[in-house]
Amino acid sequence: WLVPSCSGILCLPFPLPKVRATHPDCSVVLYFQEREAECLEVIRSERQAPASPGEQGCRTEWDGVSCWSAAPRGQSRALACPDILHVFKRTKALIRRNCTESGWSLPSPPYYSACELEPMGSNSTTEAKASGGYFVTMKVLYTCGYSTSLAALLLAIGVFSCFRKLHCTRNSIHIHFFTSFILRGAAVFIKDAVLFSDESIDHCTMSTVSCKAAIAFFQYSVLANFYWLLVEGMYLQTLLLLTFTSDKRYIWWYILIGWGVPMLTVCVWVVTRLQYDNHGCWDDYTNPYWWVIKAPILLAISVNFLIFLNVTRMLAQKIRSPGISKSYKQQYMRLTKSTLLLIPLFGVHYVVFALFPEHIGVGARLYFELVLGSYQGFLVALLYCFLNGEVQAEIKRNWGKWQSSMESNVFNLVTQDFTA
Repeated sequence: WLVPSCSGILCLPFPLPKVRATHPDCSVVLYFQEREAECLEVIRSERQAPASPGEQGCRTEWDGVSCWSAAPRGQSRALACPDILHVFKRTKALIRRNCTESGWSLPSPPYYSACELEPMGSNSTTEAKASGGYFVTMKVLYTCGYSTSLAALLLAIGVFSCFRKLHCTRNSIHIHFFTSFILRGAAVFIKDAVLFSDESIDHCTMSTVSCKAAIAFFQYSVLANFYWLLVEGMYLQTLLLLTFTSDKRYIWWYILIGWGVPMLTVCVWVVTRLQYDNHGCWDDYTNPYWWVIKAPILLAISVNFLIFLNVTRMLAQKIRSPGISKSYKQQYMRLTKSTLLLIPLFGVHYVVFALFPEHIGVGARLYFELVLGSYQGFLVALLYCFLNGEVQAEIKRNWGKWQSSMESNVFNLVTQDFTA
């Protein structure tokens, strides 16, 4: 999985990770492909233009990393390291090339030295293996995380579905929220299977219907995640405004927001990509059309943050109010603690990373999006179900009934055997 940028002058390796929703390796490859295309266009234009009499010098040249503009013989050109290489290490060093009688000289200092990269050889192989081991470890971590989350979420949905006393609008919203996490985990596994199942295929340039569908499904699951968190915040605010008035009319509006808005957004994004930029596998997040997905997510996070502030204010007023009973205060606190914890927890890192270019903080993005993100479903199931006092009480009550029933059956069997 090393993709070298090679020419007759140099050959630099770039370690390319194989597991990520946003591919930093593809960003590197696509960056150099675009720069090469621009440089070749300049070279083509120079060849078509008539040469001046007595003109001697070096023509524009692409060396695999940088485009060196034409220079008269005896002059030199200086360029900085390409911006994309700042992903790894930032340096202000300049690379120079002289135009000599025999053509362009070798870069001085070499790219691997000026840009603080490893040259081809044993050291780069060691670095590549270390990087490969890092991403393999990360894949194991997020696979365990999503598997744990899926198991916990399915169990939580089973608990809410099996016990009739837990059937209510609040828990129905929780089930939808859990389902969005299940879809997200499934989407990650589907995406990995489609993009990385065949090592012989270059996932940076593949452009199949299956890979585009996998990416579209993944984006839908991420959007649904954020919008069902928004629904949780909206429902909490509705409870505080209506003082726990039971009104199931809102559930259809919640479903429309949680599933409908993401579906509409993804459909618009798919049509936009098909119409204007139907290239690759649609996972190039530096593309401007990516804002069709990013803007609604940032909007949901912003609205949720406003709800967070408003609910905190309303809750303080409700708790201080002498007219609110102790049981109602407990109900307020039970749901509020979970939702108010999740709103900043799930939104802060997305907002922070949205403010920076995609190639900045690649390691941190990988860690938050894959490793920590994979355990979010488990955390949600823990807060809304397994640590919920109402759920625990219902499980204990039914467990006690089951034990009593079993003891009664055993007693009846013993009595029948004795009387027989």
